[in-house]
Amino acid sequence: MRVSAKVDYALRALAELAAAPPGEPVKGEQLATTQEIPLNFLENILLELRRSELVASRRGADGGYWLGRPAAEISLADVVRAVEGPNANVRGSRPEDVAYTGAATALHDVWIELRASMRGVLEEISLADLVERSTSPR
Repeated sequence: MRVSAKVDYALRALAELAAAPPGEPVKGEQLATTQEIPLNFLENILLELRRSELVASRRGADGGYWLGRPAAEISLADVVRAVEGPNANVRGSRPEDVAYTGAATALHDVWIELRASMRGVLEEISLADLVERSTSPR
């Protein structure tokens, strides 16, 4: 499985928002600096997250970004879908739409099982869980 920089950056930025004190907007520059994300790239990602209503924002001196709903209600899968679309594809197609012949016929089912497994993990973990895991002693 390959996790794109876009997904990685989105998850890192949202983890920071989930860890921020409630009701306090966080500036994009602060998110970029804290997580070492290029600001221009992050701003584009935050725009996509805003369109998906995972993030809200306000302009101005008191402005910034905050989560669009509670961190416990936003799964990692929600974030992946917001910035990249479906969680798994094969050569740009849905696993159901890919066909194989001969000894590779079973790959069709493997890709579907892989997607279901990956979706299960990403759906199970919320941003709140991610922050809790990050702050708990290991």
